[in-house]
Amino acid sequence: MKGQSERLVISGEESGRRIESRVLEERIQEAVNQGSREIEIRALGHHGIGGRLWKAGDESVRITVTGPPGQRIGSMGFPNTLIEIMGNVSDDAGWLNAGADIVVHGHAGNGTANAMAQGRISVAGNIGARGMTMTKHNPRFDPPELWVLGSVGDYFAEFMAGGVAVICGHEPQDPENILGYRPCVGMVGGKVLFRGPHRGYSRADAKQVPISEAEWSWLSENLKGFLKRIQREDLGETLLKQEDWQVLSARTPQEKWTEPRRSMQEFRTQIWDGELGNGGLIGDLVDFDRSQIPLITRGDLRRFVPVWENKRYAAPCEASCPTGIPVQERWRLVREGRVDEAVDLALAYTPFPATVCGYLCPNLCMQGCTRQSQNLSPVDVTRLGQASLQAGTPSLPEPSGRSVAIIGGGPGGISVAWQLRQRGHEAVIFDREDRLGGKISQTIPRSRIPEEVIEAELDRASKALPRVHLQQPLVKDDLERLKADYDAVVLATGAQRSRLLPVPGKERMQPALQFLRNCQQGTAEVGERVVIIGAGNVGCDAAVEANRFGAREITLIDIQEPASFGKERQAAEAVGAHFRWPVFTKEVTDQGVYLTTGELLEAETVIAAVGDLPETEFLPDTVQTDRGFVQVDEHYQTTDPAIFAIGDMVRLGLITEAIGAGREVARYLDDRFAGRESGQPPRPMIDRSRVKLEYFDPRYMAFGSLEECAGECVSCGSCRDCGVCETICPEAAISRHELPDGGFEMVVDPERCIGCGFCAGACPCGIWNLVENVPYAGT
Repeated sequence: MKGQSERLVISGEESGRRIESRVLEERIQEAVNQGSREIEIRALGHHGIGGRLWKAGDESVRITVTGPPGQRIGSMGFPNTLIEIMGNVSDDAGWLNAGADIVVHGHAGNGTANAMAQGRISVAGNIGARGMTMTKHNPRFDPPELWVLGSVGDYFAEFMAGGVAVICGHEPQDPENILGYRPCVGMVGGKVLFRGPHRGYSRADAKQVPISEAEWSWLSENLKGFLKRIQREDLGETLLKQEDWQVLSARTPQEKWTEPRRSMQEFRTQIWDGELGNGGLIGDLVDFDRSQIPLITRGDLRRFVPVWENKRYAAPCEASCPTGIPVQERWRLVREGRVDEAVDLALAYTPFPATVCGYLCPNLCMQGCTRQSQNLSPVDVTRLGQASLQAGTPSLPEPSGRSVAIIGGGPGGISVAWQLRQRGHEAVIFDREDRLGGKISQTIPRSRIPEEVIEAELDRASKALPRVHLQQPLVKDDLERLKADYDAVVLATGAQRSRLLPVPGKERMQPALQFLRNCQQGTAEVGERVVIIGAGNVGCDAAVEANRFGAREITLIDIQEPASFGKERQAAEAVGAHFRWPVFTKEVTDQGVYLTTGELLEAETVIAAVGDLPETEFLPDTVQTDRGFVQVDEHYQTTDPAIFAIGDMVRLGLITEAIGAGREVARYLDDRFAGRESGQPPRPMIDRSRVKLEYFDPRYMAFGSLEECAGECVSCGSCRDCGVCETICPEAAISRHELPDGGFEMVVDPERCIGCGFCAGACPCGIWNLVENVPYAGT
């Protein structure tokens, strides 16, 4: 095997005899498969050299051909291939080229660039007949290019359907006619840029126009590269004169059609029935209606019909949010200038729209944003979250007479109470701490969120939830009493019991949650060196706070790659914390942490952040647990029908997940109190492939205001009323109808619609679906 920088020579001759083209190609393919990327081919009329070298993947392959090659050099070439021929080539050079760059330092035969779809061919001389015929252009890729220094042969650009040909007319075969006999016959696409005289072309298919400024700009820039490839840079001054160049481009179908079109009805009456008699071929046998079926069908004869499925599916941002906030709906309100309504909308889903959405959440909605499929930045929902601080306390209904006891005043417990009160039920919170908020107010570093934001949102929650009992530790008997006094009990005490590693010296470890509480109260003490066992997000928070309290050397260790991510990881790295893994703790001493390798990580302070467990000692025997966590069903109901549990009591997770679980419990209890069946399941997430961002025009890559964010939201699954479907419909079959409630709908006229699917293929929001026509399917 040859290294990529070495040049491998493959000869077309063996033992004095020419080998078959098939054998030569097999040897080239094997060389590429073995890693060769610079190959010299000593050809003896061999065909198909340099084509289909696909096994190299994205790596470039350079083929240099010395000696006379045969036909189809570079046939079906791949974009990774550069083929340089040091002389003339035979027919069909670049036939079906799919991306190869082919350079000919001589003349080329007939069929050069025949049916080429991608790539580039550069010829330092002339080419034969039928060059650039039947080319095509996929708009997803650059158009194919043919560059000829001299002239072309007869029937050039025959049935050309795409691409660019540049004919320089330098030392041509016929100085009076550089385009040969009858060029551009059947041409339907692409263009030919040429320099020099000609003797006509197919005027029915092409038109000649002066070169435009845009075309000249492209040509003058790329002509330099062509001359460099064929080693004729000395011709630059001669060829770079704009007045010498002309353009041949394909006529449009409208330009070609000069006679009035005959309708199907006219053909039937004037030609068909006129020649064959009334009823045509079977007129003497049957008398039923024999009206012709049009070539393009409409109405019930369409095979597929478009359906406007507005708001049937949830946007990826909404589906990704554990609290179910319809993010795209909030951005719609902002686009309409209704910012206050957008801010207040979040309160129907969470009591902490600013605290969580603006600061603490890892923003799963942004991670799910469809814009990223086009390498665009996700819409910045944190701006809307932070603006939600201005939301007021919502109006609340009269009490229903139902009441629920909620154990725990953290984000999950407040979420349950908030949702129940908005549904008219009384919610009473019990918490053993001296203030509401749980981890939000007790452990999360203030470097991640301003104190005034938390205080403002807790104050708003307190106004809506006046019945709060703080400093109320509970035991089993208390829980039994609450079951008797209330219609339901919800457990939301979180995971307050820190785990410690079962190693010698574990009593020297500080539990991370207790350390973070001490930091909030200003009583934490750390040394110069701190080791944190456990490099998750809680460990990262501990690292940030340790730095704030004076630690200068902070190391986080873990037995596996750290699970920390997002803002917490970034904040820890920003204060200079070091991460090490995989390492295993053997012992904790006054000197620090000994690893199982015998290495000592010196530290005055050792913090354990290896996970937490809920406190379950106060639970009655009717509530079952599994490995320390409370068991629940899909509605968060425990094995005791009167008791529910959410958040970290069930499994460790995000704050947003606890808030979302609280909303689900409140919805379920509201249904139960009303004697209703459990509510409808959430809408499924829209298939991302339905959202066509090719027709969405992004204006901002970074966001400076709420309005800019709102304008960039694609509104997946919900019609943005952009009018793309109306504009793109070739039959004008789609129209916008106002509804009595002030809304609108897009309506399809079946007598105009042909079922082409352009609407579904262009909709930026993905709300058009093309489905099989039921009347058609039943026939």
